[in-house]
Amino acid sequence: MIVAAGLIVMLLLLLFGMPVAFALGVAGMVGLYLKGGLDMVLGVLNTAPVSSTSSYELITVPMFMLMAEFIIVSRIAEELFDSAKVWLGRTPAGLAISTALAGAGFGAISGSSTASAATLSGTSIPAMIRHKYDPRLASGVVAISGTLAMLIPPSIAIVLYGLIAQVSISKLLIAGVIPGLLVTLVIILTVLALAAINPSHAPAGSSYPLREKLASLRIVGPMVALIMLVTGCIYLGIATPTEAASLGAFGAMMIALIRRRLTWATMWQALFNASRTTCMIILIVMCAQIFGYYFTLTGFTQNLVSYVGGLEVSRWVIFLLIILIYLALGCIMDQIAILFLTVPVVLPVITALGFDPIWFGIIIIITAEVGLVTPPVGLNVFVVSAYSKIPVKDIFIGVTPHVIAHMFVILLLAAFPALVTWLPSTVLQ
Repeated sequence: MIVAAGLIVMLLLLLFGMPVAFALGVAGMVGLYLKGGLDMVLGVLNTAPVSSTSSYELITVPMFMLMAEFIIVSRIAEELFDSAKVWLGRTPAGLAISTALAGAGFGAISGSSTASAATLSGTSIPAMIRHKYDPRLASGVVAISGTLAMLIPPSIAIVLYGLIAQVSISKLLIAGVIPGLLVTLVIILTVLALAAINPSHAPAGSSYPLREKLASLRIVGPMVALIMLVTGCIYLGIATPTEAASLGAFGAMMIALIRRRLTWATMWQALFNASRTTCMIILIVMCAQIFGYYFTLTGFTQNLVSYVGGLEVSRWVIFLLIILIYLALGCIMDQIAILFLTVPVVLPVITALGFDPIWFGIIIIITAEVGLVTPPVGLNVFVVSAYSKIPVKDIFIGVTPHVIAHMFVILLLAAFPALVTWLPSTVLQ
């Protein structure tokens, strides 16, 4: 009864538009009050803010956010697309493939899905439209390519999952490499298939001389160096994820400075944006801790694990049901909110069924990617529409083949967990 009361309060608050952090906090306090009165509420409020935000690994969040903001300031994403276009311009659907590669590259150094979608919308969509690409195909590949930032390390979503699930962030970041490359490849193959079905929707572009191709590699150099700095330090055990994130933020600042894009105004903008996003995430962390105390005291999670363990069905059936729930939630909720709301409840069930929590984390992050481009919320779709002026309906149609392809990726990773677990188990023995 107490569990139901807290959940109903939270859902009502979310329906009325209250921010996720406050909805979690208020619902948690209502549940705690019903369980143990005002003294219990005050006791949790005295300890939750400190205990939830004192984690050393939490410093990773503002550092990765700051790195993303400096990369946005440096405008390197626009030039990544131009560089890929020079090499792939003559290929059918070459500009769309360039968009996917630019999305992967920008995602690897920003970790921000909406920022990636916004940046690509302003650069690649106009170029594709000029070359007579179908607007649905062009906007669809931009929307789905933006989601790569959620998966390809460094990724804020991966870091937050590691903090919530209390598993190794280093292993999670490394585990995201092969799935990230696989998803990028699937986006490219989907674009090629669409171009083969209707060549007029993605015609070949212009060819470029070898000198111009080689010159374009200078654009890629700083990005590759920054990726190697962050991920290489983690892979080689030179630095922890927190230290690597700090190095990444410094490296991104130096790139912006060398490219003469860093002024006092742009530095203030980067610091302000990173601070604002970090404060939002930390507030969610604190309020999720209050909500978590409420769930723990009611014994809801333990009872759920016992109930699921007693079901006479295959663990894969339960896993499939959980994935379907995540797909449904992704259509109506923010991905970070989904992680904080569900992982503390679902992860004990997953581990009790014998599944690897690192493998499961990568699976649900890819599932959350799908949520970024599916109606009715589909945040990336609305971002792309705002920047490109292409109707939301057309973008949803254009991204549908990619959503179907992502379903096959999820099934593939579920069938072959080693695609996720092999690299971290090999690198971090």
